[in-house]
Amino acid sequence: MSTSADDPLSRERSHLAASRAALRAMREDVEALDITDVTANWVNAAVLAHQIDERIKALADLSDTPLFFGRLDYLHAPGVERAEGAEGERFYIGRRHVHDADGDPMVIDWRAPVSQPFYRASKKDPMDIGLRRRFGYTGGELTAYEDEHLSDPAETARTSKLLQQEIERPRVGPMRDIVATIQPEQDEIVRSGLGGTVCVQGGPGTGKTAVGLHRVAYLLYAHRERLARTGTLVIGPNRSFLHYIEQVLPALGELSVRQATVDDLVAHVEVRGTDDAAAALVKGDARLAQVLRRALYAHVTMPTEAVVVVRGSRRWRVPSYEVEGIVRELLDRDIRYGAAREALPQRIAHAVLVQMERSGEAPDDRVQDAVARNAAVKAAVKTIWPAVDPAKLVLRLLTDAEFLAEHAEGVLSEDEQKTILWARPVRSVKSAKWSAADAVLIDEAADLIQRTHSLGHVVLDEAQDLSPMQYRAVGRRCTTGSATVLGDLAQGTTPWATRSWAEALAHLGKPDGAVEELTAGFRVPTDVITYASRLLPYIAPGLTPVASVRENPGMFEVRRVSGPADVVRACEELLRNEGSTGLIAADARIPELAAALAEAGLGHLSPGEETTAGTRLTLVPASLAKGLEYDYVVLDEPGAVVDGEPDERTGLRRLYVTLTRAVSGLIVTHSAPLPRQLTQ
Repeated sequence: MSTSADDPLSRERSHLAASRAALRAMREDVEALDITDVTANWVNAAVLAHQIDERIKALADLSDTPLFFGRLDYLHAPGVERAEGAEGERFYIGRRHVHDADGDPMVIDWRAPVSQPFYRASKKDPMDIGLRRRFGYTGGELTAYEDEHLSDPAETARTSKLLQQEIERPRVGPMRDIVATIQPEQDEIVRSGLGGTVCVQGGPGTGKTAVGLHRVAYLLYAHRERLARTGTLVIGPNRSFLHYIEQVLPALGELSVRQATVDDLVAHVEVRGTDDAAAALVKGDARLAQVLRRALYAHVTMPTEAVVVVRGSRRWRVPSYEVEGIVRELLDRDIRYGAAREALPQRIAHAVLVQMERSGEAPDDRVQDAVARNAAVKAAVKTIWPAVDPAKLVLRLLTDAEFLAEHAEGVLSEDEQKTILWARPVRSVKSAKWSAADAVLIDEAADLIQRTHSLGHVVLDEAQDLSPMQYRAVGRRCTTGSATVLGDLAQGTTPWATRSWAEALAHLGKPDGAVEELTAGFRVPTDVITYASRLLPYIAPGLTPVASVRENPGMFEVRRVSGPADVVRACEELLRNEGSTGLIAADARIPELAAALAEAGLGHLSPGEETTAGTRLTLVPASLAKGLEYDYVVLDEPGAVVDGEPDERTGLRRLYVTLTRAVSGLIVTHSAPLPRQLTQ
């Protein structure tokens, strides 16, 4: 190909170089800002300095991240009335906005309305696009381009080779963005409004996690001021998963999104214990919310004596029936326990002020506040509406059989009550060996007492494994905001796994949320997803199987082996290819396989550790495989993966997860018989 100035590739490379120079100038302009004379005090200076530092980070030019990946040539100028002979405009589409010294755009943010046709335009609906150009990169260098003349009736629609190459590009390191490969059905979800909650059901490789993260980036672009005030949060199943996805948003210039697990959200106590499946199932049931509410409000007792307030030489008496009326009114209002407790002394004080006014006095608000702090009023409130510690409340329910029976009557059966009762008494909250499910109960109790802070938007990934009580805990974090719920019912691997998204959204407090389904598979090769889909009739019979859109069927083999040494040899074979390799096995088999790898001198990483060019093999327990992906996978002993779970259905779902982690190739190794569901 020619390298002359007239060559299109040379011109595009020149535009890339100019864009990088413009971005560097934008960054230097921010770095050169002098805030000495524009801040009133050190607090303002610190805040502004932090904002500038974040802006500098957002303007970083990552050498291996192309500034733009596409170009749109409009037939007419967007946003103006189409006139005969009017000349269109050209826009380069990239991860962030870049402008030149005059403020003219050199790269348009992919989230801008003018960029939307890059993802949505087609031969059937060209959206006023004459040319869509995709760019190919190698190591950050622009090396190829590919054109689609969408408005040319003589040109037929065809599959983009560059798009396929980008999807299939080997993966080393953490998850990367898919901004260059977003498909129309994904883009529709990404650009859905902030006001509504969206639930995305997506099988392996359909891009649901990436869609959720890109939706956050889009919402921050479209509603930045509002979300800057209210906050955003991404919730993942475990730390390994969060580490894997943590670079996606920064690569798109978004640095302010917090990431956490559900356990992080409810960390009121130290979790040192575990529940068996039966106890966790009951503790995760939404009925526990009713039990907690009953137990909490049982602390409220009606007054039996009048409240007598002494001020100077006067005594003011509020009779017990009047105080009872105040208490019942607060109960009927159904406000938080703590808020009602704070309101009670003010209500009693107001009753005293009414008497004062009738006697000719003219008390003001300061007098009411003083009466509310009166010792007699405080003593009455302490007796009638005592302060309750949420952890102590849960501890009593789990250790006091009579207390639990009283408040669980008609809600939990006797067997269910016995299931969650602790066998031994506990001296204090600190000495208790709390489980993860207990922490969620404490969070529920804490919210009954004081309202949990609500964020503007929450993304909940791998949601299918949450219990109803965990959904409630997440829902409390977005009561006044919206959510993006991501998951796959077929990959639910807990005894309490989600049965339907309608039920999940109800527990989340978003019953009107829209459910969207992604069925086009971009990550998992055809042969691999076809093999894994043999399990669907047994684990999720109502779901549509994923249909791979990959032209490359991928490498797939089921291999009988004699022991761990053969498994290691399979890993060595796959490591001859470019990209990452994952060795996934039942948790109980990990130590044996780790020893075999060490004996062979084959270094490996643990999930969450970043792969490098020197170490591309990760040893993955089956319980941590969800959400991760590798170019090549060796799956050891499928039967052991199934047997490692408490029941066959959960085991088959875990197997489905492990079978669908490969992007380019999968070798299934086994010495024991394969599960019958894979051989039928």
